[in-house]
Amino acid sequence: MDKESGRKVARALTIAGSDSGGGAGIQADLKTFQELGVYGMSAITAVTAQNTLGVQAVYPLSSEAVAQQIRAIGSDIGADAVKTGMLFSSEIILAVAGVIQELGWTKVVVDPVMIAKGGSVLLQEEAIRALTGTLLPLTAVVTPNIPEAEKLTGMDILGRTDKEEAARRLAGFGAQHVIIKGGHDSGTEAVDLLFDGRYFTELASKRIATGHTHGTGCTFSAALAAGLAQGLDIESSMQQAKAFIQAAIEDGIHIGGGRGPTNHWAYRRSRLPLSNT
Repeated sequence: MDKESGRKVARALTIAGSDSGGGAGIQADLKTFQELGVYGMSAITAVTAQNTLGVQAVYPLSSEAVAQQIRAIGSDIGADAVKTGMLFSSEIILAVAGVIQELGWTKVVVDPVMIAKGGSVLLQEEAIRALTGTLLPLTAVVTPNIPEAEKLTGMDILGRTDKEEAARRLAGFGAQHVIIKGGHDSGTEAVDLLFDGRYFTELASKRIATGHTHGTGCTFSAALAAGLAQGLDIESSMQQAKAFIQAAIEDGIHIGGGRGPTNHWAYRRSRLPLSNT
């Protein structure tokens, strides 16, 4: 609560890696929170040296350093929603899951970041078991893209039926909701599939022909967490997140010599009234 104004301030915590290029990770998450009117906080899991051309190096923090950052937030400011991104190792995942459980946080969005767009591995192989065994059971919604869903479930996803089966398997690990993103699908639309444990819901958007998509997964899941922090339900948060990332891709900023970032201020700018000047 803002003591001066009496307004409740929506708060969101991102637990993820730092992207020195600013397009993904902690930087993308905090930009997204800010653009959606949510107070953002961070717990850094690793520092990466990267730009639009790729990831040059990854320097993970200790699991204790990560846990202490999260406890510092939980003991003072608190969080209405939490999202995780790049967690890198099983030790960090176990520490994150332990502190989330300790603090009783339930609005948890897990973006299972595994491989950067340029191909760099961002989640160690043994960490996948820790993710499915300890973190997904604490998760309100997990947001894999198709390659990540394939890796987590051990199955190929070639169409809608496979997507549904993968969603069921992910829900079987304990996640309350599953969103399998459709960015890696073919066709003129990107179709995301939401599974709430009983029913499936599709949300489609026009596919944009662009190579500037660095950080789309981070940004989508951050927007989803922002909606939950504001008190929206999963489906409404998903709709807001889909609109946010669609605007960010459509209104590109085209910087760097490789796979550039999305435009985090595009959604807010698209909603501003037109100027008469």
